[in-house]
Amino acid sequence: MRGGLTEAGPPAARGAYPAAITAVAGLAALGLFVSSCGTGGTGARDEGPAHADVVTGATNAPTAAATPGPDREGAVRIVKDDPTVSAEVRRDLQPCVGDEYPVDVSYGQLTGGPGSDVVINVLTCGDAVGVGSYVYRETDGRYENVFKDEDPPVYAEIDRGDLVVTKQVYEKGDPVSSPSGENVITYRWSSTGRFVKEYSWHNDYSSVVGSEPTAPVDDGG
Repeated sequence: MRGGLTEAGPPAARGAYPAAITAVAGLAALGLFVSSCGTGGTGARDEGPAHADVVTGATNAPTAAATPGPDREGAVRIVKDDPTVSAEVRRDLQPCVGDEYPVDVSYGQLTGGPGSDVVINVLTCGDAVGVGSYVYRETDGRYENVFKDEDPPVYAEIDRGDLVVTKQVYEKGDPVSSPSGENVITYRWSSTGRFVKEYSWHNDYSSVVGSEPTAPVDDGG
């Protein structure tokens, strides 16, 4: 993971996650796989599998404790003004159609700060592929970058107070629209003032068209 984050193994309690959680993770992977197709457009660089509106899921909605944050236009300004964001992402972050920028924005409580934390995903216009995922912590009206991953394809979401980052995986010969699987990493804000890896797992997609992905494999954090 980018950003020099310290990877930590899962807490003991997490090691006993019930099988139902594994099933949910598998279904989530299927949702990502089925929705991975898009066409046309220009903007941030086009590469990797399509993302295709994953943000319509429940995890993109603000948590009950969340308060309004920047709108889409404000999120674009935050990314473009952030010197820690790569020059390539900032340069390629242009409107797809009219004034519509390829960014997904969600709000929630991730760091325990006084305001809502903001998760911003920068996508390509043509295929909605995630080229950069960022978390900003709001303090006194200012937004500080506390997490970034610019290794596409990548997408970050808020899930019950944790940061969940999904990265699709290719094997030799895979077409860009059909990755072989995905790695899912969960981060939690620590008392040291940074995100640390809580646990992770890998999902293998079936090679049979229309089949569900195989059960996720927990790598033990």
